[in-house]
Amino acid sequence: MTPPPRLLQVRHLGVCDYTSVWRDMQDFTARRGAESLDELWLLEHRAVFTLGMNAKPEHVLAAGDIPVVSVDRGGQVTYHGPGQMVAYVMMDLRRQGIGIRRLVEVLEQSVIDWLAAQGIAARSRRDAPGVYVDDAKIAALGLRVRHGCSYHGLSLNVDMDLEPCLTLKPSAAILASSTYTPGASRRDLAAIPCAASQSITDCSRTSTRRRIPIPRLRRSIIT
Repeated sequence: MTPPPRLLQVRHLGVCDYTSVWRDMQDFTARRGAESLDELWLLEHRAVFTLGMNAKPEHVLAAGDIPVVSVDRGGQVTYHGPGQMVAYVMMDLRRQGIGIRRLVEVLEQSVIDWLAAQGIAARSRRDAPGVYVDDAKIAALGLRVRHGCSYHGLSLNVDMDLEPCLTLKPSAAILASSTYTPGASRRDLAAIPCAASQSITDCSRTSTRRRIPIPRLRRSIIT
């Protein structure tokens, strides 16, 4: 029997190596079946630059001792490190009856709503996925869909050292130097992707889809 779409397994993984978690996501997605629960993995990564499928190695000018990993998500270059919350969303989109664009919208809006509750005004952009405070990116999104199921997800800068972003190509470094959300606990931050999951579930149970207005601005080279 296929489980109700409202069920979601949340896993708190702590601080993890990037490559091992990435391979685990791929393995989970390859092995899951019609009765598999959707899962949400919450964690932090040790310092790493990841290059999405649209990225170029030359976007990272001087990585130093920080690993650079080419991965299978959408987008370009993203820096991960301690102090950044990462939420990986393993969701059966076909079962939920939604597309990848809708998943991106609800993830973005969940971050925006959570930041608003902290007194921080943020917005999304149609031309550059993610969430922005003024012109600085505070949350990055990158997803992959295989056999109708998503993996990868979002990262939110909470209280991290952004100095490695200065090693990016200048036009990337500007948007990567996002603001902080001090005082947030990991339990508080878990509400963001869980709220997104609830929004997706609510959407899949109705025939209407709420349109989220996203301003069209200049293009970013990173997502």
